[in-house]
Amino acid sequence: MKVVSTAEELQKATSSPDSTPLGFVPTMGALHRGHITLVRNAAGLCRKVVVSIYVNPTQFNDQDDLKNYPRTLDDDLQLLSPVLRENDIVFTPDDKEIYPVKDRRVFHFGNLENVMEALHRPGHFNGVAQVVSRLFEIVKPDIAIFGQKDFQQLAVIKELVRQTGNKVKIIDNPIVREDDGLAMSSRNRLLSQSIRKKAGIIYKTISAAASMINEHDIPYLISYVKKNIERAEGFSVEYFEIVDDIELKPVSARCEMKKENKYFGCIAVKAGNIRLIDNIEIPL
Repeated sequence: MKVVSTAEELQKATSSPDSTPLGFVPTMGALHRGHITLVRNAAGLCRKVVVSIYVNPTQFNDQDDLKNYPRTLDDDLQLLSPVLRENDIVFTPDDKEIYPVKDRRVFHFGNLENVMEALHRPGHFNGVAQVVSRLFEIVKPDIAIFGQKDFQQLAVIKELVRQTGNKVKIIDNPIVREDDGLAMSSRNRLLSQSIRKKAGIIYKTISAAASMINEHDIPYLISYVKKNIERAEGFSVEYFEIVDDIELKPVSARCEMKKENKYFGCIAVKAGNIRLIDNIEIPL
């Protein structure tokens, strides 16, 4: 694999005929097995793959969160080395490379910016749209792969592509989980040992809720998830919503759900001092 840090170097390395189709896996580093699954899938689909490692400041509404976000570039490169091929590329830009001038663009995503993460992290998805659109501009991928754990982010990126007319194909990758069901996340390494031991309660609970959709209505399921998770000391549920998979409109009653649509239960939990998100499909 080749490591480059500027757009010029990257574009030179992807200008050859063997670069099509070009796959792209954008990350913020602190890589884990979930990221590696994305990279392997990209390599299976594309002749050349670009993996970016960049902690984007514009998507953090909490500056302490930005400051504390794990940065492990040496470990990341070591993890990628056996997975990427000789002609694949790791792109490690700095802030000036991504934002040579201050990015003042404001994006609008309809209902996607009025629910769940958007309410709890003001400005977050505008920052995501800024960096993803900028990375697409630099990398010019044919295919980009994102994980389903960041469910709302994935919906925002698909809408961004639709609005901008970009021809990149967005592929979503299933959530990769730890043995106890906890969704793999770079933030997991920040959990205290005592909190981590109990964190499997999140997936266990939302799985149980999903299985009860035909026996109980949605208000009961929301109450069940909150009560069950918060029985574990140090855990607090910010939200649990059942939403459609396009506009992410919350449904408040089982009778509102249509057989032809897909629905997901989405959750955000404060686990100690660390905020975790997860989701699960709700079978009808």
